[in-house]
Amino acid sequence: MFFILSKLLWGAAQPLSFTFLLLVIGTFAVWLKWRRTGLGLLAASVAIVALTGFTTFGAVLMSPLEQRFPRPAAAPAHIDGVVVLGGFFDTYVDTKRGGYELDSAGDRIVEALHLAMRYPDARIIVSGGNGELTGNFEGDAIGAERFFDAFGISAARIQYDKRSRNTWQNAVYSREIAKPVPGQTWLLVTSAWHMPRAVGCFRRAGFTVVPWPVDYRTAEHQGLTLSGDPLGGIDLTSLALKEWIGLAAYKLTGRSAELFPGPGAS
Repeated sequence: MFFILSKLLWGAAQPLSFTFLLLVIGTFAVWLKWRRTGLGLLAASVAIVALTGFTTFGAVLMSPLEQRFPRPAAAPAHIDGVVVLGGFFDTYVDTKRGGYELDSAGDRIVEALHLAMRYPDARIIVSGGNGELTGNFEGDAIGAERFFDAFGISAARIQYDKRSRNTWQNAVYSREIAKPVPGQTWLLVTSAWHMPRAVGCFRRAGFTVVPWPVDYRTAEHQGLTLSGDPLGGIDLTSLALKEWIGLAAYKLTGRSAELFPGPGAS
């Protein structure tokens, strides 16, 4: 139920959907002669598009997420395993065509491959089932089998969680597979902007991991300035807003003990 509600609510709350809703209601209000209300809603819709599409507002929202868990300055001498979270393949295309088409978060699986080659004795867990609300699409874990096989990584080293549909399930099912014991070192690979929520879930699930962020979308701390990439700005704003809302929802529902998890034990 949580998975379905989160998908439906975000579908309505994301900037473009919300802006369209304001446009429709505003236009209808003007038609009903509620001129002040209608014009106010239309002006709000224009303001949202201007802010998200023509400024760096999205980067301002994204930067604190990405800065929260810095990548360790030096790679560990030894690790026991790597958990990489799904979201790195275009599962719609892969379901229809096979293969392993990377999407905008493809850095996740590329870094997992790099770590698998750097640490030949480490276990690799790929956590990612069908994350779509509608459609019978294969999850990232299925495409990852083809991906690692193409690069000659032994199948004996890799385990796949094909059930997870959200970050909380990533943590719970990965722990079931890994069965970590005290003293082991496990790296968690996911997008930098997603790392706070992911770490919160793994802590709550009792799985101690070393954050290994990838897939950065901002340079460093970002101020609010004008931008000439409206589609990119709206996309970045949507991604950042979704993550901030996700952090709040996971804290409220007990999937994370912290609102904004950071370095150090909770």
